[in-house]
Amino acid sequence: MIIRVPGLIECVPNFSEGRRPEVIDEICHAVSQIDGVTLLDSSRDATHNRSVVTFAGNAEPVVRAATAAVGRALELIDMTQHVGAHPRIGAVDVIPFVPIGGTRLEECVDLARRFGEQIAQRFELPVYLYGEAALRPERKRLADVRRGQYEALREELGTNPDRDPDYGPSHLHPRGGAVAVGARKPLIAFNVNLATDDLALAKKIAHSIRESSGGLPGIQAMGVLLENPGMQRLAQVSMNLVDWERTGIARVVREIRRMALEAGTDIDHCELIGLAPTAALLEVAADALNLRDFTPDQALELRLAKDR
Repeated sequence: MIIRVPGLIECVPNFSEGRRPEVIDEICHAVSQIDGVTLLDSSRDATHNRSVVTFAGNAEPVVRAATAAVGRALELIDMTQHVGAHPRIGAVDVIPFVPIGGTRLEECVDLARRFGEQIAQRFELPVYLYGEAALRPERKRLADVRRGQYEALREELGTNPDRDPDYGPSHLHPRGGAVAVGARKPLIAFNVNLATDDLALAKKIAHSIRESSGGLPGIQAMGVLLENPGMQRLAQVSMNLVDWERTGIARVVREIRRMALEAGTDIDHCELIGLAPTAALLEVAADALNLRDFTPDQALELRLAKDR
């Protein structure tokens, strides 16, 4: 069956592999072989043992590229051997579809549901729908879908009806585990690395700023410890800014720096994972320069593109 949806779609699958670059190269190669798809970015993190790949195009080629990526990941990643700091339930942990330009979010919802059903059948893979594509309200938050991670799902699937997938078998794929498929607005994956290895501080800050704990609107956060060989040990506040127009990068950094300084340390550096909307980055520049009445039209290239 061919899925047809007008307009551009961004797909940002996350893979449970960040230590073997050759594996992610293979997955990216599978994506890049699909006509009509542009591979935009890939990033790896050894501590999280996770990689994020970003590509875009019209719906049909994006679906073919996503299917190819899932197939290669199931061949190359074995979840029974996986260890990493980031929550995960499968080799392809999450596959979000994101509207670009004039594409409506509702179109991505329909696409995600049909794609999820297809890969469940093709790969005998448990599929959970999350975000705007969720069929059950308790699965809208990705954190709820991943509760207990791969290990808990391995124990509960097939015995606890609440953990039954939306599509596919009630048992994990022997190598690939399970996958969450969803639709969402653009988000920003952003990490703040503190100038300390105090994991308790990173967890305290993450708890304070995340929305679910009464913190900043649209912020998901967790504290982890970076322990890559040959590198300085740093505590990290790892975040998703799921609604950057409500809470942007500059506000998050200011709040984390304030709490770090109160604890006698500071921010060492920050990391942008994958891509971010131009407007979000321009907002950071405007904040840093204390610009008044700044608009994106004052960025030369954006103003030129607007007239084309």
